[in-house]
Amino acid sequence: MPSVFQRLKARAKILKTQTHALYLVYRDPRCPWYARALAIAVVAYAVSPIDLIPDPIPVLGYLDDALIIPAGFWLALRLVPTDVLAEARRAAQSADIDLGPAGRAAAAIVVVTWLAVAALVTWIAWRVVAAR
Repeated sequence: MPSVFQRLKARAKILKTQTHALYLVYRDPRCPWYARALAIAVVAYAVSPIDLIPDPIPVLGYLDDALIIPAGFWLALRLVPTDVLAEARRAAQSADIDLGPAGRAAAAIVVVTWLAVAALVTWIAWRVVAAR
């Protein structure tokens, strides 16, 4: 019987493969624009280190990990044509993903973008409060 750690590791590998498949779907021109847009939004949110609901908030913190991401995957996969999805899954399973420096650079871009958005929202809120 597999241990809890082995089951979690297997699920993480499936999630990684599905995320890569959705990224490949986004890049496929045979896929409708709305499915591609949702696919890249789900991939971006899944790999983003910043959550909509911060994890330290009890119960609600993991709500996005438990509900929002799977619902996004489900909907995105339903919108993609079956032949495109099958091809993307095969390519994702056979791919050996080594992020290396490019992956770290992409992660840095995501973090900087989120920080810029947070700074902009803070600045706008400060201006609104200061104007009163």
